[in-house]
Amino acid sequence: MKCILYTSALLSVLLLITALQNPKCKPLGQYIFNELYKTGDIMLGGVFSVHFKTIAPELSFKSKPEQWKCESLDIAVFQRSQVFLFAIEEINRDQTLLPNITLGYRLYDNCMNLQVSLRAASTLIAGLDDTMTDSYCNGRTPVVAVVGEPVSTHSIAIARILGIFSIPQISYCASCPCLSNKLEFPSFFRTVPNDDFQVKAMAELVKYFGWTWVGVIGSNDDYGLYAIASFTRQVNKFGCITFSETLSINEKKTVLQVVRVIKQSTAKVIVVFLQKVEVMELIKEIVRQNITGQQWIASEAWSSFPAMASSEKFDYFGGTLGIAARRGELPGLEEFLFQIQPQPDPHNSLLPLFWEVMFGCKLYFSEAKSNLSSLGEGKICTGAEKIRDMRTEFSDVSQLRASYNVYKAVYAVAHALHDLMSCESGNGPFENNTCADITSFQPWQLVFYLRKVNFTNHLGERVTFDENGDALPTFDIVNWQRRADGTVVSKTVGVFDQLTTTYHQLSLQQDHIFWNFDSRTVPESVCSKSCQPGTRKATRKGEPMCCFDCIPCAEGTVSNQTDSSECDTCPPDSWSNPKRTACVLKEIEFLSYEDAMGLTLTLISFFGACSSVSVIVIFLVFRNTPMVKANNSELSFLLLLSLTLCFLCSLCFIGEPSNLTCMFRHVVFGISFVLCISCILVKTVVVIMAFKATVPGNNITKRFGISRQRGTVFFFTFIQAFICLTWLMTAPPTPAKNTKYHHAKIILECNLGSVLGFSCLFGYIGLLACVSFLLAFLARRLPDNFNEAKFITFSMLIFCAVWIAFIPAYISSPGKHTVAVEIFAILSSSFGLLIAIFAPKCYVILLRPEYNTKKALLGKEFKKK
Repeated sequence: MKCILYTSALLSVLLLITALQNPKCKPLGQYIFNELYKTGDIMLGGVFSVHFKTIAPELSFKSKPEQWKCESLDIAVFQRSQVFLFAIEEINRDQTLLPNITLGYRLYDNCMNLQVSLRAASTLIAGLDDTMTDSYCNGRTPVVAVVGEPVSTHSIAIARILGIFSIPQISYCASCPCLSNKLEFPSFFRTVPNDDFQVKAMAELVKYFGWTWVGVIGSNDDYGLYAIASFTRQVNKFGCITFSETLSINEKKTVLQVVRVIKQSTAKVIVVFLQKVEVMELIKEIVRQNITGQQWIASEAWSSFPAMASSEKFDYFGGTLGIAARRGELPGLEEFLFQIQPQPDPHNSLLPLFWEVMFGCKLYFSEAKSNLSSLGEGKICTGAEKIRDMRTEFSDVSQLRASYNVYKAVYAVAHALHDLMSCESGNGPFENNTCADITSFQPWQLVFYLRKVNFTNHLGERVTFDENGDALPTFDIVNWQRRADGTVVSKTVGVFDQLTTTYHQLSLQQDHIFWNFDSRTVPESVCSKSCQPGTRKATRKGEPMCCFDCIPCAEGTVSNQTDSSECDTCPPDSWSNPKRTACVLKEIEFLSYEDAMGLTLTLISFFGACSSVSVIVIFLVFRNTPMVKANNSELSFLLLLSLTLCFLCSLCFIGEPSNLTCMFRHVVFGISFVLCISCILVKTVVVIMAFKATVPGNNITKRFGISRQRGTVFFFTFIQAFICLTWLMTAPPTPAKNTKYHHAKIILECNLGSVLGFSCLFGYIGLLACVSFLLAFLARRLPDNFNEAKFITFSMLIFCAVWIAFIPAYISSPGKHTVAVEIFAILSSSFGLLIAIFAPKCYVILLRPEYNTKKALLGKEFKKK
């Protein structure tokens, strides 16, 4: 495919050159409307945009078509062509660079028209003569290099033709990345970074200010279409493109369409990839329809022309931010521009045209070129007018950007020529170590040296080309601001450099940037406002990703950044704060002595223990009374001691759980209650046997004496101790952190270890309690005087009721209340046993001593009989 393209281009050029050789045809030079020319030893070609509008001749096929007409000369852009001349004159004066070699030039105006650009390029490589000479076939081409073309689309067309002959082309504005393809454009170079970097710089600029809802406008050509596509890909990484429109200067309806979209869009930031002439048409329509409130972001192609926002247009385009080529200072350029004078020279026709536009008059010798001028009859120029007196963009050398790139392009060619000329014979880079001859070198040899150009200019900037022929990528960030005198300038507020690929502000702070519709604050352009920390973005169904709702993070999740798409889950030992912005350590919960509940239970526990000890003291003091003797004093003391332990074991459940307390609390609880129930069980058996012993000849009480009673209590308690020991040896209780029940708290509790072990411990207590209750219930109708069975029955009824109710309460109680329920069950059952069994006895001993006599007890027994 590439071979076909190259062949087609070659045939086109050959046909064009053949036509030039035909004596019946006019020289092609007559079709190049505007030029600047000066002879020299080595000629450089230039293709510049001076006029920005062309009028095509009418093709009626009835008469010979007229020439193309160019209109709308731009004096600011004309400066670039003069910098081309200035650089050549400066090099010719330099005795160290290309000594004894004079550079000449032939510069053409492309009138922003592709056909004219192609004619200019063809003329530069074919020459102006009617016939080809041997020098053209055997020597150099008419020009050794071409500086230009500024437009990417035009550069692509020209580069295809120049590339066939390996004639180097150095553009100062064409930025399409496609031109970096050395297979298609082997001799193309440029002093401006390509659009890949420009687009990246503009996307980073948009991202820096937090603009996520952006409109983009581009020209309907290679430059604009590629820039829109590339910029959209970059922005989609962090935001959304609300609209994407293309504009063509030749179609008025496209301008109206673009403006209509701008009016309807909610985007406040609009990025524009247009050429200057296209932007001017857009500005006119924006002003005409009075559309304000937009922050404009300018591409490199028009960011350097702040004068477009002068006078009333500043209210619409003032504060524009843009990407611009690095600014340079050229000493002596201003004086060079002031010295320009028009001459009646057909080879320098651009100067008279410029003069007429600059001073608004008509030169007396330009009648033959009246069809090229947009001026009518009126004021006549004398030629003595002073450019110095006209403060215009043409003579403004404070913002040299594209012009500075022209300067670097000319010097790059000069340094390549100097390196070619400085080659030492026998040590050259070409076949057989030969060098090129400066008087008859081939264009491809100059391309070789251009690829290796590497020098530092007088501004200290390094000028070189990478492997793709591109310049080192760096941009200035500029802002359109108005001075006190009303003029609008492009102020540098930052720099974007490939070395860091980050946005850097200079010494100026952000508040020095002037914004379009509010000079004090950064404008906002979003579909939805940012989600603050503690929330996450939830995209709305059927809408772009930049349109979203802010949803608060769920419990246990946080977002500590703006516009988080997800909420992060907190670690297991942490929980989200109320604002859901940070994870904080969970509150540790356990029943402590400092808690009101813990303190209350501790006091009740001590009160119960003291009550048991008090009863012991009472029984010791009145141990010889019939009431104490009749109630089996030894078992009573042992029961009271076990009750004291039951009250005190509840203290093991209070405080922070540890390995020791977790094991100790269940062992003490199990053994204390088994000892207590065992005593009650033995007492019940003793009561039953005592009444059975009234039958003559029955000696059962002797067989179940004090030693057997002690042995029975010890045996029952030993079984519980064995259960506890087995439990502790196999899977003992351990402290654990419970985070499942309450997500915001860590509940410190004792893990049972073995559920079977705990079940055996608790079940054994229940078994003894049930047996005691059953025996006491059966003995409840025995005589009252010596009958403890009814009190034991009542106490065991309380005991069983408490622990049966304990099970569901324990399961449903949260956190530290679980332990509190267990302590409450221990205390309640202990108080139930103490009060039900010993309260009646203490009442008789202390308050009714007349009943605490053997006679009274026996008399009462006899009365019942």
